[in-house]
Amino acid sequence: MRVRPQVQSLKSFPEYVDRLQQAGRYTFTREATTRDLPLSRVAVKRAAERLIAQGRMIAPRRGFFVIVPLEYKSAGAPPASWFIDDLMRFHELPYYVGLLSAAALHGAAAQQPQEFQVITNRQLRPAPVGRGRIRFFMKTSVDRTPVVGVKTETGSMRVSTPEATAVDLVRYVGHAGGWSNVAEVLSDLAEIIHPGRLAEAASAAADVAAAQRLGYLMEQAGAGDKAAPLSKWVAAAQPRTVPLRPDRPVANAVRERRWRLLVNEQIEVSG
Repeated sequence: MRVRPQVQSLKSFPEYVDRLQQAGRYTFTREATTRDLPLSRVAVKRAAERLIAQGRMIAPRRGFFVIVPLEYKSAGAPPASWFIDDLMRFHELPYYVGLLSAAALHGAAAQQPQEFQVITNRQLRPAPVGRGRIRFFMKTSVDRTPVVGVKTETGSMRVSTPEATAVDLVRYVGHAGGWSNVAEVLSDLAEIIHPGRLAEAASAAADVAAAQRLGYLMEQAGAGDKAAPLSKWVAAAQPRTVPLRPDRPVANAVRERRWRLLVNEQIEVSG
């Protein structure tokens, strides 16, 4: 449980922000400010606008503020990992850091994400964060997705496991750099992927077609040995044959029998 800094005796908004930072707190809400300071909502709004204009803080959501330490002033904001847990608590939504952002946290950096990618169960607009942004993706089965807690500079955040990350990369391939990039990322993740947990993550997602595509990409990434339990799970499901790329024709596609897949795109993975 976080200890609240002693702020009740303060009178000004800038002093309030400084005291929070001194206590290691980098986020706060408008409601907390009006409760702790003898200021009206209008006065808080105007004071916040002044500090935002000075680059002292940002407001990725109305009523939710993030303090910008001096060392991050040129970037416009601290890393999203510093406050994503607080932001999602502010939204009162379940979440986890996923896709390329999760892969990078697990050590796979074939393509560094240009945005901080977060999965939640509601459609949310992107949140501007300095020069970057937080991009949200909707998934109804957020609570069933295996996650791990990852320590951050200010606390911790929820991140999809390497196995769940692999499944999501296939399901959201359009936001993961395309099929070849996903295969590259999988080749980096393969060392820490547990075969049994990979099948469990696919089962939790309840998306057999994604599992078929994932199994094939694991083979292309040189990690076919990690996909053996996944192959058994797919075989037991007895799925129909599907194309690797649903948005492309399958004429002249190569049939991959193990995964019941029509390979209609060449996958390139660097050695």
